[in-house]
Order: sequence, then structure tokens, then C-alpha cells
Amino acid sequence: MNLTEEQRVAAAEALFAAERDRAWIEPLTATYPGIDIEDAYRISMLVTDMKTTAGHRVVGHKIGLTSEAMRKLVGMDEPDYGTLFDTWMVPDGSVFPADRLNKARVEIELAFVLGAPIGVARPTAVDVIRATEFVLPAMEIVDSRFRVRGNVIDSIADAATCGGVVLGSRPVRLGDVDVREVAGHLQVDGEIVERGTASASMGNPVNAVAWLAGKLHEFGIALNPGDVVLSGSFIKAPWISPGEDLVAHFEGCGSVSVTIGGEGGTP
Repeated sequence: MNLTEEQRVAAAEALFAAERDRAWIEPLTATYPGIDIEDAYRISMLVTDMKTTAGHRVVGHKIGLTSEAMRKLVGMDEPDYGTLFDTWMVPDGSVFPADRLNKARVEIELAFVLGAPIGVARPTAVDVIRATEFVLPAMEIVDSRFRVRGNVIDSIADAATCGGVVLGSRPVRLGDVDVREVAGHLQVDGEIVERGTASASMGNPVNAVAWLAGKLHEFGIALNPGDVVLSGSFIKAPWISPGEDLVAHFEGCGSVSVTIGGEGGTP
């Protein structure tokens, strides 16, 4: 870590306030040129503490950069993760106000819902399979609290750029589907714009969840029963705009939808 504790706290306070007030800030890498990845994770944890103190509830985690191509693009040798909060959960089929967004994209992925904890240092695929109660189709609204685009360090500090999560209503047991082969596509206003399969996430989304559990263990955090884990996008995330109807279909796992309503953008 290169920043002082006072700098990390100040950065976390700025991120917390930016989301609360929708007053976007400069990337932390511009404000703190010496910031590193460990600083970013610590800042994210401080934001989590501030949110829970303010009454927000942690509901799980998301995994990003699960594609090797994306990791190479941003110069990372492993994925990243962010914490999910109850205020980001969006009902399936609802209207999501665009005035809550800055510059948003959308991804589709499988959400793992745990029925048992995972709190070991080097979890395996077996640990994940035994702990998973079911999977759900999911759509993630990817957004940041920064005025202009930052880099992967900024993303890590900012909960891996999560802005909202829409979960489907059809739970599927892992024994009833080969999650590697689940294919999905995204429709925007009725037109298919992206396609992919779950194997795009580290070869198997189970591997991505195992990576997350091990990474969290490094910070003294365990995955718990009831946690929702977004296991990584199938697709290249397109930009979204107010008024668009978004629908994601998953073979064998149902569908999920949301409408972006109202006006958005930088206040």
C-alpha cells in the first residue's frame, strides 16, 4: 500500500458521497497518483463500512475481469471483485430510474446463491458446488462514481463499477444444468445485440466463484449462506440509454428484464 490511512479514508468518503449525492468525482488515480491495487481494495472495504453504518446491507459480491482477454487489456493477471448492497438490487421487470446512473453499461451473467459458507484459503470447485443452493439469471448495470473513465485500480475501489443488479425468478440447481454451457443473449428494444456462454467466465463460472472465495479469505472475509455472487459477464457490455427495454435470455435458466426510465447522466 502506498497511501496513508488518512488518504484511504478521504478517498472512501469521496466515493460514498459521490453515490449518495450523484455528484461524480475525479478518478482516484488522478487524485492519488501513487495509489495501488491493495490501496484500492482497502478503500472499497472502507466504503463498505460506511455504507453498513448508514444502514445499507451487504447481499453478496460481484466478480469482474473474468475474461483472459479483458485482463490482458487492462494489465491484470487475475479478476477483481466488488461488494453488492441491498440498494443496488433491482426487481425483475421493473423500471430503473436513469437519474441514478452516470455512464452505464449492461452485462448478463449467472448469479450463484449460496446455501452454505465458503471460508477456506484455497477453495476448490467442489467447495463451490457443495455450497451453492441454486443459480439465477442475472443482469448487471455497470456504472461508476467517476466523472471520467479511470483504470482498473479506480474500478476496484469503486466496488468493481456496479450500479445495479437484476435477478431472475427461476432458481436452477447446479445438478440440473451444466453451467459451463449455459448460453445467453441480450436484447435491447427487442433486438439481439450480444450473445455468449457462461464458459467465458474463467472457463467455468464455478471457477470464478472459487477464485472470489479465496480472494475474500485474504482479507478475512467469508462467503456466507444467502450471499449472491455475480460470476462474471458472458458478453461485451454495451452502453445503455434512458428509455431502453433490456431483456436477457438464458438457455435452461429463464430470463430477466428491466427498463431504463427517465433522464440520466452527470448532474
